[in-house]
Amino acid sequence: MTMEIYSLLKLLHILGAVLLLGNIMVTAWWKAMADRTRDPVVLAFAQRQVTLTDILFTTVGVLLLGGSGYAMVFTGPWSLDTPWLDWGQTLFLATGLIWVGVLIPIQVVQARMARAFTDGGEIPVRYRQLSVLWMGVGVIAVILPLAAFSLMVLKPV
Repeated sequence: MTMEIYSLLKLLHILGAVLLLGNIMVTAWWKAMADRTRDPVVLAFAQRQVTLTDILFTTVGVLLLGGSGYAMVFTGPWSLDTPWLDWGQTLFLATGLIWVGVLIPIQVVQARMARAFTDGGEIPVRYRQLSVLWMGVGVIAVILPLAAFSLMVLKPV
């Protein structure tokens, strides 16, 4: 019975990783492509979708990863002081801090700005500056969970 529960938790954990990593990489790509158009209507639409996909996919991915990860520790053969698990948690937490402290606040400001130019108005210089910052910090917020993912798969000693 315990192995069946562990396997289900592992499946949920992998699904969470797919949702989180898939969404953050794809969203960054199509937001960058939208920004390149410099079309206010395209940018406003893309900015709205960044917010929606983060709520739908990133949040669900984070909840699945965190919940199933800790549940696997308590039902499986690993303990929280396992080095690769400790590093994985640290990277996961650092990613979360980047999202909560930098990326989401930028997205909120950009979403407000985008509502003002959604009908084809002028795109403020500040919007473009925030896009550059979002992308730069976002690269770090992609690398960290990819590193955590690598630790979870490779389980180095």
